[in-house]
Amino acid sequence: MLPDITYCNCDLPSTVRALDDPELFLGGQRRGAVLALDEVHRLPDPSLTLKIAADEYPHLRILATGSSTLAATGKFRDSLTGRKHAVHLCPVLWEECTGAFGIADFDRRLLHGGLPEALLAESKSPNAFAEWIDSFYARDVLELFSVRNRQGFLGLFRLLMRWSGGQVDYSRLSRLTEMSRVTVKSYVEALQIAHAVHLVRPFRGGGGGEIVSRPKCYAFDTGFVTFERGWNRIREDDRGLLWEHLVLDSLRFRHLDDHIFYWRDKSGREVDFVVRRPEGRVDTFECKIDPDEASPAPVAAFRRRYPHGRDYVVVPGAREPYRILRGRRPFTVCGTSGLPGPQR
Repeated sequence: MLPDITYCNCDLPSTVRALDDPELFLGGQRRGAVLALDEVHRLPDPSLTLKIAADEYPHLRILATGSSTLAATGKFRDSLTGRKHAVHLCPVLWEECTGAFGIADFDRRLLHGGLPEALLAESKSPNAFAEWIDSFYARDVLELFSVRNRQGFLGLFRLLMRWSGGQVDYSRLSRLTEMSRVTVKSYVEALQIAHAVHLVRPFRGGGGGEIVSRPKCYAFDTGFVTFERGWNRIREDDRGLLWEHLVLDSLRFRHLDDHIFYWRDKSGREVDFVVRRPEGRVDTFECKIDPDEASPAPVAAFRRRYPHGRDYVVVPGAREPYRILRGRRPFTVCGTSGLPGPQR
């Protein structure tokens, strides 16, 4: 899709040999060239190659891609601070489905997930999802993290996908996987670094009565959640939880991960997502299939503690944002395309 780009597949031994001398390779490129180094973590010292490119060949533009984050491997001995701009490619966003992909079927997006090949397939292939998990372990986990306990690691991964959207209970996970709590925590961290799961921390302001320590864990894609749960169709009760995953993707597309939380108090009142804004404001986001299902009680409890910010109800069918009143509290109803960005 990028014109005049030189594509280098670092999976190929010939490419690795060509980049064995970065000065010779990069010095032979024309001025202003754009190079794509795909699967860059396959190089023996990828950070050195990218550092040389940034420092000595600023007239070149480098797109370095990989199946895992650049920080996921010990091969990256330099953080490349000030030399890189990281782009995280999430699964296809719901607001993109009706555009570039021409898919308006909400249940299809939930069931098939947001990996383009699976999303565009006529039917969902369980074998393709199983093969992806095996490949993920072999290419990302085994190679980059040196995790040798395949059964324990994949068992944990599958549990997290099955329970996606719930709070993480490390002690329970330890019992079910028959691994130590320390090992479970290290494996969850590896999964998070590899973008296979995402932990959403609880929001807290220092007062009493709030959940302060247990994060919620979301699998990176709804297709794998439905695969692990054995679903071949989406039922009425399934949509709400899966819709949270799509809203989270769209929030992460617009905001830093460190600014996105959930909130829950010890009485069980919960706000799906909370986003920290400038000047001490916090916005709330309730994920609903039908805006009439939105209850003002959890948000009202939150606002008694944190009064400054805007309240949103995010629904899949809203084309343009509009306002409603719930319990005398104004909410903005919007789709994911209408979510506020960092400056709004």
